[in-house]
Amino acid sequence: MLVSFAAAQDAAKATPPGAAAAAEALAKSSRHGEWVDIAIPGSDVKLKTWIVFPERTDNAPVVLVIHEIFGLTDWVRGVADQLAAEGFIAVAPDFLSGKGPNGGATDSFEEGKAREAIRTLSADDVVARLDAAREYAIKLPAAKDKVATIGFCWGGTQSFMYATRQPQLNAAVVYYGSGPKDAGDYAKISAPVLGLYGSDDQRVNSTIQASEDAMKAGSKTFTKQIYEGAGHGFLRQQDGRDGANLKASKSAWNETVAFLKKQLG
Repeated sequence: MLVSFAAAQDAAKATPPGAAAAAEALAKSSRHGEWVDIAIPGSDVKLKTWIVFPERTDNAPVVLVIHEIFGLTDWVRGVADQLAAEGFIAVAPDFLSGKGPNGGATDSFEEGKAREAIRTLSADDVVARLDAAREYAIKLPAAKDKVATIGFCWGGTQSFMYATRQPQLNAAVVYYGSGPKDAGDYAKISAPVLGLYGSDDQRVNSTIQASEDAMKAGSKTFTKQIYEGAGHGFLRQQDGRDGANLKASKSAWNETVAFLKKQLG
């Protein structure tokens, strides 16, 4: 990929926008983003998906972006756009596709109702939608066949879970999500996993040791970072906790990009 040194340096310093700045950042982005409807095998529902393409001269690896419990928001689309700035094809499915009023997706729900609908999704639902997005993405003419997942909160948990169900996954990034509850599931993981957590998030952090032990027992690759003073959802809420969330966001994003580039090439 041919990029200038200055552009590479600028990209390395950037983080996705916080929630308040996401819409403006999307409006200013020079990258090509588009909505597509992806067929889900065995279902009449189409998976509403936001895809952003990087500006590069060769084919790019794919990152599947798994949204939070709030559904597919402008903030998630902003994360996808920043991943494209780093050279990845970012694919962000709306897991609430077909689940809303009149068969709609996240944008069809009244405020606060998306959370309730997310909780009705089974692991099989999530896997079927991720598999559909993955198959669509790797067939894009501009794509390589290397794929990672990245997820946040609810999506972080799903990113870890998907690593147990998709043996061809090349990497998984987990932002403040928990690992599988069944210790036996870790034996099915082949992809390296990166976990990123705020220190003031014991609900999630109390599960980290079990994941770490299970990954170690199975000789799996699990790397974790816990950011002092940061809370849950720090990448979305970068203006929170007296600067700790912003500091965590910058460090975690640098870790994320380095990890993805190492694993996906």
